[in-house]
Amino acid sequence: MKRSREQAASELFAALYPRLAGWCRRLVDDDETAHEIASEAFTRLWSRWTSVAEPRGFLYVTAANLVRDHWRRLERERRAVHRAGTEAAVRPHTEPSDPSVRLLVQSLPERLRVPILLHYYADMPVREVSALTGRKEGTVKADLHAARELLRAHLRRSLDHTL
Repeated sequence: MKRSREQAASELFAALYPRLAGWCRRLVDDDETAHEIASEAFTRLWSRWTSVAEPRGFLYVTAANLVRDHWRRLERERRAVHRAGTEAAVRPHTEPSDPSVRLLVQSLPERLRVPILLHYYADMPVREVSALTGRKEGTVKADLHAARELLRAHLRRSLDHTL
């Protein structure tokens, strides 16, 4: 039994790790961090191996949550550096909005962010996103639409500030 469990885990790792790590790489823009996140997702899967019905979905949802945590950590660090820089050199705060799509996706509420990450960044069809998130396909489609509208509005505002 243990041998077959280890064999199954090894085969799953070989089949899914490269794509999961590549997906994480596109989200965090750093190879080392991407591999850490993908490895951590597999570690968490391994600890719940017998209770996870859909390992691929578990991996992507776990990785999406780890990416979110990474983005939050970076944002806290960015704010701390900005505060330190502002205190060192007193100048008016005229920082333009960053129209980076990744930062905008990061700012979405979780119910909109996870479907965007799974559908557009992991290339999962709506049906699969629906199964992984436990939401009806129509709800996933509505969430994707709402997320695109929010992103579009944020991009417009960002572009208006740069003109």
